[in-house]
Order: sequence, then C-alpha cells, then structure tokens
Amino acid sequence: MIDIAKIQKEKPIEELIRFSIINIDKPLGPTCFSIDSYIRRALNLNKTSHFGTLDPTIVTGVLPIALGRACRLNEYFMHRNKVYVGIMQLHKEVSDEVLNRVVKKYIGKIMQLPPVRSRVKRAVREREIVSFNILERKGKSVLFETEVQAGTYIRKLLHDMGQEAEIGGAHMLELRRTKAGLFEEGKDFPLTTLYDFDKAVEAYSNGNESLLREILIPGEVVSRLLPVVNVNPNSLKKVLTGKPLFDNDIKGYLPEQERFALFNKNIILGIYKKSKEGDIIARPEFVLN
Repeated sequence: MIDIAKIQKEKPIEELIRFSIINIDKPLGPTCFSIDSYIRRALNLNKTSHFGTLDPTIVTGVLPIALGRACRLNEYFMHRNKVYVGIMQLHKEVSDEVLNRVVKKYIGKIMQLPPVRSRVKRAVREREIVSFNILERKGKSVLFETEVQAGTYIRKLLHDMGQEAEIGGAHMLELRRTKAGLFEEGKDFPLTTLYDFDKAVEAYSNGNESLLREILIPGEVVSRLLPVVNVNPNSLKKVLTGKPLFDNDIKGYLPEQERFALFNKNIILGIYKKSKEGDIIARPEFVLN
C-alpha cells in the first residue's frame, strides 16, 4: 500500500504544490471557478481544476481542487458517488407515511432532466440514487442525507419528488456536500477553509512550509482508487518517456482491472490501460514526468 502520509511529509514542498489536491470547504457565495482561480494565483500555478461544481448561492462543503499536473487525474476522481446533507421544504403538510412512500420511488435508477440553468446539455439521462435517508423532520422542513451517482442534481431530485401529487411540491432550502469520492468531511483528508488556506500560503511565503504541507494531499492518493503495479527498476528511464509496457517492464502481474497506477516505490509514474496489441501489455493514459 502506498504511504500517502510519508509522501506528504517527505516530498519537497515545491513538488507537492505542483502535484497535489486541496480539499476545500467551499463557503456560500463564490463560484467553484472563482475559488479555482484564487488558489491558482495564490500558488503561482499554471492550472487548477475542481472535482464537481457546486451551486455558489446555496451549496457548501467538500470541493477537492487539483493542483498542477494533478489536474490530469480528474477523470479518475470525478466520476465517483457524492454524499449530501440538506433541507427539503415541502409545500404542504403530509404524513411521514406518505413522504416515505414518495422517497422510496426515487431509490435506485431514475431518469433525470437537468435544470434549465445547468452547465450540461439538457437531455434526459439515467442516474442512480443510492440512498435517501430522512434524518429529522419539523413540519414541512425535512433534513435528509443522500448518496447519489456523480452528475445527479439534488435540487431537481427534490423538485421531482415534490411533483408527486401527494406531496404538493418541494424545493431545496440548504445543501452541503459531505463526500466526493475519496474526499469526505471529517475523515482521512483535511477539509480546508479559504481562511486556513490563506494562512498557510502566507506562512509559506515567510519561509514556513508546515501549514501548507498539512493541507496538500499528494497526487499519489489516486492509488486508493486504482490497483498499484510496481515498475521493474531496469525499465524506469524508458517508462518515463511514455513508452508502452511489456512484461519485463513490471514486477509481478497485471491486476484484473482495466486501468492501474504504475509506481516506483512511493512515487507514481503514470496511469495505464491494459492492451492486447502483440507483446504490449498496457499503454499510458498519463505519465507524470
């Protein structure tokens, strides 16, 4: 298993800045794009990229932002389930029995049309609602937690529930994302406010890197999502050029999964997709060097 804590502690801070993820606690107000830009300028980077947009006016919470070369890993992080906690406001009083019956209809695969004001093409698409739990209820206000497939619009989900005749309408009052794939509030990786980010950057500019190091999650964390294969040391230099892999380039065997991360000890070399082209066993989708 790749030791992420060791990488975070020992890798030169300049390398961390160019290949890491910051798990931002997005506040109300700024857009995800503006937070992206703010972090990019503060760290003097060419590129930053967030994992999944949040509505600036009503949604807070987990917003992982990739730094530098880690932006190339977005595809592997983004298409993961999300968890939200929010408040649904019913438009009329209904019994718990009626509410639970309506909610049950929306567990599993559903067809969803994105709202008019969205960043994607408005076409009906299938999404999965893994769970929708009512945590507390006070009159028409319903506190809920839901786990959904990436790309699900919670505001639209609540609206659609409200369209059921028995409910008489519903809308979203508040929403907080508590989990986006690997990144979860209160779990392995720190959730960083913009205030804490500013403090860390200021300390770094004054010669103290400790605060910034604490909030930089090494890009090697992608190893939590993909199986790890170790490189044959004799092939290291050639692999760094982006060449396809052959049997003698790796130690051990390929995993069953189609994609895997290639490592040299604790350092990632790239992400590979298996191939059946003659003696080629895999081709790179991303090479760090």
